[in-house]
Amino acid sequence: MIALAFRLAVAGGREALVRLVVIAAAVAIGTGLLLTTVAGVHATNAQLGRYAAMYPQETTGGAADPLLWSTRYDYFHGTQILRVDVAATGPSAPTPVGVPRVPGPGEYYASPALRKLLATTPADQLADRYPGRDLGVVGPAALTSPDTLLILVGGTPEQVGALEWVRKVTRIDDNRAPLPETAIDLILGVVAGGLLFPVLIFIGTATRLGAARREQRFAAMRLVGATPRQISVVAAVEATLAAVAGATVGFALFLAFRRQLAAIPFTGMPYFPDDLSLGVPDVVLVALGVPAGAATAAWVALRRVRISPLGVTRRVTPRPPRAYRLIPLVLGLAVLGLALVYRPGTADGQTALFLPALLLVMAGLVTGGPWLTMVGARAMAARASRPAALIAARRLADNPAAGFRAVSGVMLALFVTTVAVGVMGTIAAERGPAPRGSLEAGRLSFNLVNDAPVPATLLTDLAAVPGVRDPLVVRENPARGGGGGSGVIACADIPPAYGRCADGVAVAEVASGLIPWRESASADRVWPASPVEPAALPRLPVDSVAVDADGPAAIERARTVIEVAFPAYVVAPNVPGDFESDFTNTMRGWQRLADVVVVSSLALAGCSLAVAVAAGLSERRRPFSLLRLSGAPVRLLRRVVALESVVPMLTVAAVAVGMGLVAAHLFLRAQMHYDLHLPGIGFAAVVAVGLVGCLAVIAATLPLLERVTGPQTARSE
Repeated sequence: MIALAFRLAVAGGREALVRLVVIAAAVAIGTGLLLTTVAGVHATNAQLGRYAAMYPQETTGGAADPLLWSTRYDYFHGTQILRVDVAATGPSAPTPVGVPRVPGPGEYYASPALRKLLATTPADQLADRYPGRDLGVVGPAALTSPDTLLILVGGTPEQVGALEWVRKVTRIDDNRAPLPETAIDLILGVVAGGLLFPVLIFIGTATRLGAARREQRFAAMRLVGATPRQISVVAAVEATLAAVAGATVGFALFLAFRRQLAAIPFTGMPYFPDDLSLGVPDVVLVALGVPAGAATAAWVALRRVRISPLGVTRRVTPRPPRAYRLIPLVLGLAVLGLALVYRPGTADGQTALFLPALLLVMAGLVTGGPWLTMVGARAMAARASRPAALIAARRLADNPAAGFRAVSGVMLALFVTTVAVGVMGTIAAERGPAPRGSLEAGRLSFNLVNDAPVPATLLTDLAAVPGVRDPLVVRENPARGGGGGSGVIACADIPPAYGRCADGVAVAEVASGLIPWRESASADRVWPASPVEPAALPRLPVDSVAVDADGPAAIERARTVIEVAFPAYVVAPNVPGDFESDFTNTMRGWQRLADVVVVSSLALAGCSLAVAVAAGLSERRRPFSLLRLSGAPVRLLRRVVALESVVPMLTVAAVAVGMGLVAAHLFLRAQMHYDLHLPGIGFAAVVAVGLVGCLAVIAATLPLLERVTGPQTARSE
């Protein structure tokens, strides 16, 4: 029976070969995306694990001599540099991951990217911050990404022990648990759903290509004595043959483009190629699961033939879909609403709440789509004034599941796009972009801690840097106890570009660095008066140091001077754009990931739509041929076909965008207490382009109508 199935699969003429090729292509695309998603999860976990290694917890037991460890940040042109200071307190202190030994005082290891930067940048802009002997490269086992800027600096126990956030580490585990991150888990889960749902729909649509012709063929086999079991074997072999070929191509595509995929900074930084890997269970599951899924789809598609061979010709109107299909959608939105009043305290608990809720919404859109299509078809039928609209509406209302099947991929693509754009756009709007020009010219400020002594020559050294103006110190505000980001300064020392004092005021209360957090410099700002006497200012501890710097080179030279003067800094000297630039880079990575999901899902939706429309035309050749013989012009039939696709597409598009905005708002309110910022014109353009592309796909299939509905079709069927 299997041999007969192979023969039937390839001996059915051009139609059978086209069907096999389309199914294989769908499976290949789906397999490649599925493998990329699974490997991306592994790679992201590997990144998070290495990131966690830079923040070891204090441990007890293991080595007798602890390793002193302090992690802090530096910046260079808006790019973050991770600095780790270590000191061995004895010969049995553990060795950091990625290096052969603990660096001693005056020694350091650097990542390959940082070593390259140190070699190509003037020393007074970067290298002078890390004096000492270069011991070599930090290995990949300690690097989050090939582009990671990391330096491991050795010191004495007294030097490192005096730093903030120092830890005593007695054991460094190579097998670290991945760092739990709710946002990353949620994004990856939605990405997986956003890619896999359209892939499964594409495979299912392609598997149904020529379903009516195959049902008739299998029904004829039943009439001559074939058993339901034999029919199932034939159908499964045909589907499995194409699925195996497609899965093989999918594996080949993944392996061929793995290095290029690893170089794309989906999470804000590229992966190591070896991280984008698959485990044996992953390979076995995909290699066996994809063909098994295709065989199951074929088995389900032929349920009418198994019931009765005459069931193919004795077609009846299927039962209309019921509103209970919307239950998963309602449940998903209810869970997101529940998170507004109850949110688990752990990251894993939040993931367990939000991820199933979003996937439930996606599943609810798929299950509820036929009901929505039926509602739209009935509304169109009630208002139809032309024959084409009435015929299309009646056909959609007769079988809304078939009408929705063609556009289900479009619905999911638009939902994922809306959620991604809504969430990331709102976060970016709340956090705000880096102030314009803040990385090239701005106010470099440095906040002191623990009343660190200020070198007497610091202001002179800063003034000697080309491009640096107005170096000054802000003293601690006695009224605030040195906290709250507030200090005091003589009014005569305030540069005109940063405001002024009221008439008759000698000492002003100002923000640290003269720029309030998340604000810009303003010459019109009037600082409030401080009760501190001018003569008492020199006796107050220094709160912060600030300079005006023109250009990146001046900023980095001034930053180097300050860091050398305060080697035990906690927060490195920074311009307003440093933190925002780091955040922007991360958001740019997530935006790139969202773009991949949007483009892939829309492309898959377009492919599914093209295959579904073509399959629908093939299955309805005889009814359309009879309509042509009865006098219906081809242009009328084209309008019918177009309306049967356009009406469900516009209906589900509106629902998908609306549900996406609702889901994004509920997630943002529950997780971050943000109100949704409605996407702008760019989002509307993406949606419009996607819908226009789908309309173009529908239009491209209409020329087939005249060729497949001629009089010979009515005579031959």
